[in-house]
Amino acid sequence: MSLNIVLIAGSSQPDSQSAKVAAYLAGRLQDLRLCSHPSVIDVGREPLPLWPAEDTQGIWADHAALLRQADALVVLTPEWHGMACPALKNLFVHAGYRELGHKPALLVGVSSGQGGAYPLSELRASSYKNCRICYLPEQLIVRQVESVMNGPDSAGPDDLRIRRRADWALGVLGEYAKALAGLGARLHPEDPEFVNGM
Repeated sequence: MSLNIVLIAGSSQPDSQSAKVAAYLAGRLQDLRLCSHPSVIDVGREPLPLWPAEDTQGIWADHAALLRQADALVVLTPEWHGMACPALKNLFVHAGYRELGHKPALLVGVSSGQGGAYPLSELRASSYKNCRICYLPEQLIVRQVESVMNGPDSAGPDDLRIRRRADWALGVLGEYAKALAGLGARLHPEDPEFVNGM
């Protein structure tokens, strides 16, 4: 079963390390036969207008269509001053239940140093409430990102370790996607009183 997986590169920089890692993970999804045609939403190359802009025919409409069709997601965020990137947070105020409801998502932190954990905690705490995205208990943190995932061959022990961990985490995502298939449609809130989370 080939899944439809969308990766969100959450940096507002057009040529970011987050986008590099997203491209690497997209290739691994294909190599692992989890997804034959993964899609990447790169908010650095295709930025969204600040919410609540009306953009029903623009770039948000394109992103929303990809997200609605997804079985699972990989959400990548750089760490900027210990926080998630504002461009990614902006995507989460655009996205709702129709795009993300009850879909499993693997969180990936990207850091040029030894950090990367704080943005993942921030997203777990604040980005799921209304859209009902289902973050996996597993996560991935790509530290010293400039020196890893730079090509088809491993550059050393640290690079090999994160590559092996990435493959394992993607496999976990695939299993969650199969187990949760169709859940969003089955649990769609009919009563407007329950459209937003508590």
